[in-house]
Amino acid sequence: MALGETQDDVLNAILRTDDTGKTWRVVFEEKGVRAKNLLPSWIEYRAPGSYPNVYFCEARTLGVAPTDPNVCYATDLFRTYRTLDGGKLWEQVNSVWEIPPGHVIDMSRSYWTTRGLDVTTCYGVHWDPFDPQHMFITYTDIGLFQSVDGGKSWFGSTEGVPNTWRNTTYWIVFDPDVKGLMWGAFSLNHDMPRPKMWRQRDTDTYEGGVCVSTDGGRTWRLSNEGMPPTCATHILMDSTSPKGARVFYVSGFGRGVFKSVDNGKTWTLKNRGIEEVKPLAWRITRAEDGTLYLVVARRSEKGRIGDADDGALYKSTDGAETWVKMPLPEGTNGPNALTLDPSDNRRMYLSAWGVYRAEGDTGGGVFLSTDRGETWKSIFSDSQHVYDLTVDPKNPSVLYICGFDSAAWRSADGGKTWSRIKGYNFKWGHRVILDQGDLEKIYITTFGGSVWHGPAAGDPDATEDILTPVPHVHSAKH
Repeated sequence: MALGETQDDVLNAILRTDDTGKTWRVVFEEKGVRAKNLLPSWIEYRAPGSYPNVYFCEARTLGVAPTDPNVCYATDLFRTYRTLDGGKLWEQVNSVWEIPPGHVIDMSRSYWTTRGLDVTTCYGVHWDPFDPQHMFITYTDIGLFQSVDGGKSWFGSTEGVPNTWRNTTYWIVFDPDVKGLMWGAFSLNHDMPRPKMWRQRDTDTYEGGVCVSTDGGRTWRLSNEGMPPTCATHILMDSTSPKGARVFYVSGFGRGVFKSVDNGKTWTLKNRGIEEVKPLAWRITRAEDGTLYLVVARRSEKGRIGDADDGALYKSTDGAETWVKMPLPEGTNGPNALTLDPSDNRRMYLSAWGVYRAEGDTGGGVFLSTDRGETWKSIFSDSQHVYDLTVDPKNPSVLYICGFDSAAWRSADGGKTWSRIKGYNFKWGHRVILDQGDLEKIYITTFGGSVWHGPAAGDPDATEDILTPVPHVHSAKH
């Protein structure tokens, strides 16, 4: 389907011929509604309105079994489905439908699990403070998903979010004192802060903002008065603010920092002191003393440093009323995340993206400051593309990092030494998240590989990467 066309204008079809192309017949047809001979998944119930003017899209590839012409697989932008009877019946094969005992069959609210065919980007794994079995994953392309059985099965959770915002849920936060009350940062524009997603598009055109839910993420409504449409990439709650008048901060990619003092109902832009005209505000961190830290993403991945495209780090000691620019480590211009040691907020870790060099990127990795960011030293450079660092709150000497270099690492001594977490080797990782249900396990969110789950210290018996089998040559007898 092309942009500008309505869902009723376009026919998505698969045709079959049994006489080498002389005649054809339709075996799969979608025009405005899903194919009648398709056993659907959650995707068909989410697809309407996922993107402007998009309903379902045409099959991009077909694969027919070489030994049985009645077996055919099809893939499109959303789905993988197949037929085993020559096109009479098609079924999706991207997910497994679970029906819990006593569950009312409602495909839009059904519970799904993965088959392992995952190419989704995700940012966080989140737990309801009132129910440890109630979990959420913030995704790109498929929005927000929730589970009520501790992650065994999932269902979509963006009902009420505007269609043009549903593509990506960057982050959510819960009210710790009001059951079911939560807020989310949503946007049509995905995959931030990677420059490939926005280098040719004005950030003023971005769609997104804040929504609120009072029923634990089942339904949402707008909560963005005073906030123009923006790619909302992070939402932070001041945990010391009073119930009913929570204070929030939101990073608007290309707009700056928004603040709310009335439970997220109204918002005000707070950019005084931020030098960038259209700051690529990415992540906000709050210290125990109330100091706020803002990560501004860089505008270019090219090998420049010291110009207007540099990323930046700011701090505010007055609730975002004014901001002061902080020094970055020398030779670094790609900050991606700032993490504070919960036992000592003077100790902070900066995750950074390296500056491109033909001989190898430099200035990336992880940097440590023990004086609130006045000075920095490198404590990890084996990976030049570190997305985020996680501190174990029960033991702040245990650190985890992940990034775009096919690995995640763990340190048990505050970053002095690191070991690779065996068993995880996806190329593009985002962040490590401690499993609140099992402290010996971790989740790893990724850019394009969904969520991984495994032992926090790694699997010592894991097979590393992909092993090429040794071929066995059989000599022919004459």
